[in-house]
Amino acid sequence: MKTAIIGAGFGGMAAAYDLVRAGHRVTVFESADYVGGLASGFKEPGWDWSVEKFYHHWFATDKHMLALIAELGWGDKVLFPRPYTVMYHNGKFYPFDSIARMALFPGLGWGINKMRFGMVGLYLRLTNNWGALEKVTADAWMRKWAGGAVYEKMWKPLLIGKFGPYYQQVSMAWMWARLKARTTRLGTFVGGFQRCADMFAERLRELGVGIRLGVSVRSIKREQAGLSLRSEAGEESFDRALVTTSPAQMARLCPDLPQNYLDGLLGLKSMGAVVLVLALEQRLSEQGYYWFNLPKEAGYPFLALVEHTNFVPPEHFGGDYIVYVGDYLEAEHEHFRLSQDELLARFLPALARFNPRFTSDWVKKTWLFRTPYAQPVPLVGHSKNIPPIQTPIAGLYFASMSQVYPWDRGTNFAVEIGRRAAKMIMSSRN
Repeated sequence: MKTAIIGAGFGGMAAAYDLVRAGHRVTVFESADYVGGLASGFKEPGWDWSVEKFYHHWFATDKHMLALIAELGWGDKVLFPRPYTVMYHNGKFYPFDSIARMALFPGLGWGINKMRFGMVGLYLRLTNNWGALEKVTADAWMRKWAGGAVYEKMWKPLLIGKFGPYYQQVSMAWMWARLKARTTRLGTFVGGFQRCADMFAERLRELGVGIRLGVSVRSIKREQAGLSLRSEAGEESFDRALVTTSPAQMARLCPDLPQNYLDGLLGLKSMGAVVLVLALEQRLSEQGYYWFNLPKEAGYPFLALVEHTNFVPPEHFGGDYIVYVGDYLEAEHEHFRLSQDELLARFLPALARFNPRFTSDWVKKTWLFRTPYAQPVPLVGHSKNIPPIQTPIAGLYFASMSQVYPWDRGTNFAVEIGRRAAKMIMSSRN
């Protein structure tokens, strides 16, 4: 079979890996001039590691990603440092990434609130009945079982930060999956995620996969001889095609899909992301904290601050201290229109709230990254809205972050759905 894959993220490359080993002739099309998708990174002179454009890490439970790396023989290149996540309360930050730390967090008060928080967390860790949970919103379920005080302090800020205007419509199954899968130990790859992606692409090339970087596919149509892909390089025919882009991009590429399938694609909601990366000459968090969860009502102009070099040492970045400030936002938000300098001017004053010694001359360099598709929004009953991987057009398949529900987006589930799509392609006779 001659098979095309659109998108060279980890999902598309995982599918290519399985398909080429099964005897398919695989060509991967990627509009960017690099592989890795949303997990891609960049390097500056003097750095021996890359920095991810949109902060990434693995959890110890990310079995699909870790199993693939083990298959490739790179298990010794996976590191699991122990960074520290903190929560905001009354102008201060408190560690919040273990049972002991949670028990000491003053934001939950004492007595019944803390007990309800613990019982809800335990229940969600133990239950596997997410199907019942997707019938109710996280807002309603958490208010009822965790209690209003705990919900307002803990879960409501998380939902607002992630989903903005949709926060009251998000399925409780998403919250279940988030708590079920995440661990306090966070993983990375020696050299950064970009090195992992580049090594994976090189392995695919060695196996015979063609990877065409900087080539945008403009349309996919079903012809009598197969699927016709039209790109900047011309037209080419394939027996099978797997699209791993966003639902909206899939709808643009394949307007001949039946209307009900197109409506399903276009009906899926998502949030974009805006991330400003800063190289500082001094450490921002003197306590060594990695991830700061920031409630919107506290007046911060971003959702999270992540000091990457409290996870990966600054020696890998020429001694620079790397800090992310970022947010999930609707694509119409003004942060998608403001220039890098305008965003920097808006964000910089808030950094003194993390370290009163901070001044703007600590900033050595900044980079701005934006994407309109970063976080799918799973509404109540989302499992009924997920477009099938095998589309109604013979030979055409679709695998995206919006279909990994109830799990959250990330490289682990990108690999899982990519490999699941590859199995379907291999077993198909149409």
